[in-house]
Amino acid sequence: MTAAHTYASDVAFTPAVKSIQTRKGSREAYARAEQHGWRTEVDDKLAGFLAEANSFYFATASADGQPYIQHRGGPKGFLKVLDKQTLAFADYAGNQQFITQGNLTENPKAYIFVMDYAHRRRVKIWGEAHVVEDDAALTQSLMPKGYRARPEQVILFKIAAWDTNCPQHIPQKFDATDVATALAARDQRIAELEAEVAALKGEASSPSNEN
Repeated sequence: MTAAHTYASDVAFTPAVKSIQTRKGSREAYARAEQHGWRTEVDDKLAGFLAEANSFYFATASADGQPYIQHRGGPKGFLKVLDKQTLAFADYAGNQQFITQGNLTENPKAYIFVMDYAHRRRVKIWGEAHVVEDDAALTQSLMPKGYRARPEQVILFKIAAWDTNCPQHIPQKFDATDVATALAARDQRIAELEAEVAALKGEASSPSNEN
């Protein structure tokens, strides 16, 4: 957060944004919310949320402000918390366009948007990022074990502010792996119940051993 920011939320609520909030009637409510402030450090709630995330969107912009958003995915928890204000992830080799990396060389401002469709939750994280290309130990420490991808570099993200959104208009969707696991557990339980029913029917139809 720069010295010009009075509140953490000023990273998003610029004077132009506040002007529109005033004109449309929401400024007073957001001015009260500013007193409590958006969070600037990772707490247990955010750490737990990120530990379950297997996907997020990463936004950067060029020097002249042209925005770019790219998806990043991996095993749950691949976006790691290094300390209270630093996130990091291994950046896998891809299509060799290097738009994100190019943007970060001239404009470090970045943004992470994480969606949890199953629970209809989203987290917005503002900050600055830079690429680390020559730290093999750091790269290896961030690489998920057994994941089939080639790490090319690391992206470190310093948090300026983060906030959550309400679930309004978020469609509920479920990860295919989670659905498959749930269906397998259901099928196993059905098989167990069918076996119990068959056993009970067998006992009921057996001739009595009494004299």
